[in-house]
Amino acid sequence: MKKTICLAFMLCSIASFAQKNDVKLQQEITDLIKGFHGDIGIYVHDLKHNKYVAINADTVFSTASIVKVSILIGIMKKIEEGKLDYHQRLTYTDSLYYNEGDDILSRFKDSATIELSKVMMLMLTISDNTASLWLQGLAGGGVTINSILDSLGYTATRVNSRTPGREVNRAKYGWGQTSPHEMASIMYKIVQGKIINKQASDKMLRLLSRQYWDEQALSQVPAGVFTADKNGAVDECRNEIMYVNSKKCPYILSIFTKNNADKSWNNSNEAWVLTRKISALLWKHYGN
Repeated sequence: MKKTICLAFMLCSIASFAQKNDVKLQQEITDLIKGFHGDIGIYVHDLKHNKYVAINADTVFSTASIVKVSILIGIMKKIEEGKLDYHQRLTYTDSLYYNEGDDILSRFKDSATIELSKVMMLMLTISDNTASLWLQGLAGGGVTINSILDSLGYTATRVNSRTPGREVNRAKYGWGQTSPHEMASIMYKIVQGKIINKQASDKMLRLLSRQYWDEQALSQVPAGVFTADKNGAVDECRNEIMYVNSKKCPYILSIFTKNNADKSWNNSNEAWVLTRKISALLWKHYGN
């Protein structure tokens, strides 16, 4: 009899903790995205009440620069294993040059040195591609990073570029791929201290809080609120993953788009306007 009662209690506890769909918020977001000229996937996680909104959340999308979250995990794994040191100096060579553009690292002179920590900052804060590809190599390459992601239970999130066996996916999705749900889960596990370990997760969260590109989802959250964020964009996709530590109700927004009709690069881009509207709705819903 006691065993039966105990089992029933455990099942009730599990059920009470299970995520529940926020029906009202789901409808509000569904109404907002009607008429969007492209494909969109969204996952919202209310961390206080364990509620969610999911729209095409398990569909695979190109990551664009959000692939750098996966690279970050790979680098932090090497650091925690003692194979790299956060403050060690690295030597830049011309062979690392990717393309000039607005990258800072590609302007370095051959044989110039820089701390690993600063290369990581450049990858995450300004999304420097030269820094990112360098770090991907230092992490062991896409094969190693993908193995880590697989060990964490992720099946949609992968590095494709410069990764043997991922050529077909590279042609379809570009540098990396993920789903809104998986990327939200990765951010949540970082917040919980469950990616690699608490020390590594805390460092990753701090690094992701230093974002230069702050004019889309981040722009709708008051500056005094702690946030961690990474966004990514190419012509026909605009994406963002954001954690907001609201005192009232912390939450995560994961939004990905593809096949966008509007490929413009000004602030009135349809996907960016929609991202800001959704972020504003969430702050009103959770933060005020």
